[in-house]
Amino acid sequence: MAPAGSRNVKQGCKRVLYWIPVLFIALIVAWSYFAYVVQLCLVSIEDTWEKVIYLMVYHVIFIMFIWAYWQTIFTKPMNPLREFCLSYSDKELLEREDRVESQQEILRRIAKELPIYTRTNSGAIRFCDRCQLLKPDRCHHCSVCDKCILKMDHHCPWVNNCVGFSNYKSFMLFLAYSLLYCLFITATDLQYFIKFWMNGFPDTQAKFHILFLFFSASMFSVSLVSLFIYHCWLVFKNRSTLEAVRAPVFRHGTDKNGFSLGSSKNFRQVFGDEVKYWPFPIFSSLGDGCSFPTCLVNTDPEQPSSPNSYNPTQKSNAEGRHFSFKPMRESQSRLLSSTASWSESEIAADDKNGANNPLMAAENEA
Repeated sequence: MAPAGSRNVKQGCKRVLYWIPVLFIALIVAWSYFAYVVQLCLVSIEDTWEKVIYLMVYHVIFIMFIWAYWQTIFTKPMNPLREFCLSYSDKELLEREDRVESQQEILRRIAKELPIYTRTNSGAIRFCDRCQLLKPDRCHHCSVCDKCILKMDHHCPWVNNCVGFSNYKSFMLFLAYSLLYCLFITATDLQYFIKFWMNGFPDTQAKFHILFLFFSASMFSVSLVSLFIYHCWLVFKNRSTLEAVRAPVFRHGTDKNGFSLGSSKNFRQVFGDEVKYWPFPIFSSLGDGCSFPTCLVNTDPEQPSSPNSYNPTQKSNAEGRHFSFKPMRESQSRLLSSTASWSESEIAADDKNGANNPLMAAENEA
């Protein structure tokens, strides 16, 4: 095995390398700001009103674009709640079993108490060996982040972050505002780009910036429009990128539209019910990221008929597990205010409730 110091150096180098695409985007945006504001508006445009209008509209779009990009980068992906992690006694029980069938029986027993409706392709309970937890619906393990991400869409190198439940709305707005940013630059720079080719400009440094600003904005617009349209399609279909590649599997089989509730409700799951928050990259998505309503009815006899009818106060007499229900607004506040999957007060409450339970006591001692 490699020494701990060597592993730390490698991990540090990887972290630095992961930020290179973000740095590249930052440099492009910084240059575009200089080229548009200074070289085009302040130097090349002579009409004062045109200059003022261009600068005002540009800065509104620019601020929204940077805000959305910042939120997408620095919003931490959400991990499954504590209730989905195996207890100490369950881990020991699972490790003692050598047969896959026996291990699946243990996992199925635990999954009965959780709002889990999807399965693997073979029909088994979705379990993460690295994180030692039962995966909630639409949750996947990211090999780059090395953790399970709620409603994972993909790991994006351009933001050096996983795009998932906690920042998917910010990612969508980042695509929208970056596309609008490029289209606005292309449209307003076009007439001066033409003047450049017609030798209508004096031979100054602004020529270079106006030329490459138009080409850069046009090139990014083409790539962004296809990506934005694709993700709009995913939103209205209520699918993630991973689900579009491989449809989720329920007990009755594969169903690519299992989570789709109709275009309007699908859109509101991502952007929320309050229209005033839609244009801003602040968290307003519905739910807690661990359970999602489906269009399926009675697909799993071992589970409640649908996530909407799931009774979170069910408790197993054998294990003393308790899945704490969180109202929608409270779970949103929890996602925004806490970086952990559970709070210290909840752990203390669980410890107090499970003090007389030998299995819970063993878990707390571990």
